[in-house]
Amino acid sequence: MFARRSRLYGLQCQAWDLALTLVSFPVAYVVRVHLLPLFTGLGPAYPILSYWRLWLAVLVLWPIVGWVLGTYLRVDPRERWRMARHGVGLVTIGSVMVFAGLYLLRGESVSRSLMISLWAVDLVFVVAGRLFFFSATNWFRLRMGNFRYFLIVGTGAPARELVTVIEQGESIGDRIVGMAYSGGAPPADLPERYRLIPVADVPRLLEDQPVDEVIFAVTREELEQMEAIMRRCQQDGVHTRVHLDFLPLSVPNVYVEQVRGVPLLTFANTPDTPLLLLKRMCDVVLATGMLIVISPLLLAITLLVRWASKGPVIYRQTRCGLGGRQFTLYKFRSMVANAEDLRAGLQEQNEAQGPVFKMANDPRVTPVGRWLRKFSLDELKHLNGIYDDKVYQKFQAINADPNSTVTGISQNAVAKLINMLSVAAAGDKGPSPAPMPPR
Repeated sequence: MFARRSRLYGLQCQAWDLALTLVSFPVAYVVRVHLLPLFTGLGPAYPILSYWRLWLAVLVLWPIVGWVLGTYLRVDPRERWRMARHGVGLVTIGSVMVFAGLYLLRGESVSRSLMISLWAVDLVFVVAGRLFFFSATNWFRLRMGNFRYFLIVGTGAPARELVTVIEQGESIGDRIVGMAYSGGAPPADLPERYRLIPVADVPRLLEDQPVDEVIFAVTREELEQMEAIMRRCQQDGVHTRVHLDFLPLSVPNVYVEQVRGVPLLTFANTPDTPLLLLKRMCDVVLATGMLIVISPLLLAITLLVRWASKGPVIYRQTRCGLGGRQFTLYKFRSMVANAEDLRAGLQEQNEAQGPVFKMANDPRVTPVGRWLRKFSLDELKHLNGIYDDKVYQKFQAINADPNSTVTGISQNAVAKLINMLSVAAAGDKGPSPAPMPPR
């Protein structure tokens, strides 16, 4: 499915979820007041208007949770199980957050049984409502003949790939009106169910047949000869798309952006979405809370490192982040202070390849440092980096130190947690940038 249409479905899904949640609250109140007392010993509840703050909080929180979880980023009505699963995750995680908020704020006046009723009712409404809304929309679209017609210009492998992709969207109203070929005659192995025309007849087809989009899946040389057809599509208000198969690039996101009217074809190799700002705020709040909670542990580790050996408590290491930006990484020191000077004599026992030095029983590690490494407690100091914008750059805890390779980042549970806090957008993955050359 096209990303623009998927985003439109995401907005529709969000509006539908909000409407159903708005209705779920009074229904849950009726269940709590009139139905549950029949089977339990629950007493009366406060009037429904006394819960207006909770009602408003739910309506504000649900969309935020949905966007953070990616529920509305890629919505495809054909993936019903995925839509239902995301609906369950949205309502459940949102309800857990409301429960946690009530506990921390000591919301004694809010009925817990009402919250459980709201979770159950909203869960049923959201999941069933999503499936019903998109099924009814697709049925109505097909019933009224509201199709979206595509013309494929090209007959090669990219064009046939597009035919297969668009055919998968027939249930949501996508239709292929034909394929245009260049040259003397069309290939003999093209699908017979579609109308085959020469490229020269495309303007006539646009006059005789409703066409919403024309997709060019041709070579770079052939594309240069399609300017007249593109201008005709522009005059008729027909959307034009170009398959970029001829470009020797493979990137996760491609889009056109204008700078003062100058169009630029952009190949985004890293995540670029406004949601990263929201995730940044969540990461700062989470890291702040963790620092407060584990502050006694950090103090104890500081005293142990200071007691175990002479030297600084904190080990500083220069790392290379996104776009070649350098930043300083902070860890609790787990080796002797002159570990770098002793490394040359241990080089033959290096068990790792590349710039990273690693030994199973490194003699430079202090007794306290060995214990810290075993539980990855030396990595906890990374939490401070969440406040440094340079440190927050993606991939900052992945690349080798360009100047010093005393130790490498251990890839266990705590390290992964720190990386998750520091890497933007859950699920955002990109190629790791190469280490910077020494300066």
